[in-house]
Amino acid sequence: MSEPKERAHRTVQVLPGIHRWHVSDDRIGGVQSDAYAVVAEDGAVTLIDPLPIDEKALRKLGRVEAIVLTAGNHQRAAWHLRKVFGAPVWAPQDAYGLEDTPDATYAGGDNLPGGLVAYHTPGPAESMYSLWMERPRSVIFLSDLLTHVEKGTPRFVDNQYQDAPGRTRMSIQRILDHLPIEVLCFAHGEPILKDGASALRRALAEDTEAPAPSEPL
Repeated sequence: MSEPKERAHRTVQVLPGIHRWHVSDDRIGGVQSDAYAVVAEDGAVTLIDPLPIDEKALRKLGRVEAIVLTAGNHQRAAWHLRKVFGAPVWAPQDAYGLEDTPDATYAGGDNLPGGLVAYHTPGPAESMYSLWMERPRSVIFLSDLLTHVEKGTPRFVDNQYQDAPGRTRMSIQRILDHLPIEVLCFAHGEPILKDGASALRRALAEDTEAPAPSEPL
């Protein structure tokens, strides 16, 4: 899938060391798509699922030293920015649809650039990962598990756009069971900066499209 046509011109700080930018994504009907940059204490910058952006805006953050994709369908502007900054692209093992060859691959539990830890969260796709970081606060980048393009409780993507909707719900529950989540960062929509675990619980409790128990996961 080619990258969106719109290009952002600035980033916004989400938390100290975490910056975000977004575009209206023509590939998915103009829905908001979001990308992030993690800035380490030494100034190294790691881009997460990067969208097109004025390169000067990224240079202001520091040295772009790595690009991490959460899934094959989130390559976005990764290959262009790899050429610009000479930064290696990390992609999940068995990611499908990649338009170029990543420099490194990863699996669940792997430590990634920027202090990120890969957490396997299948459902929207088999090879889909959320990225967790403990500092500055317990933050998780949720890829396509949930969206937050409207105010209120995060929503699951419509079942028709997921490979296994039941597994998506299970992935959210596993995050709640195993990770101390405070901040939620979405691939589509506004971050939630406090009490993220409660927002995940509400998403499960208010979900009206969960597959019946008899349906395959």
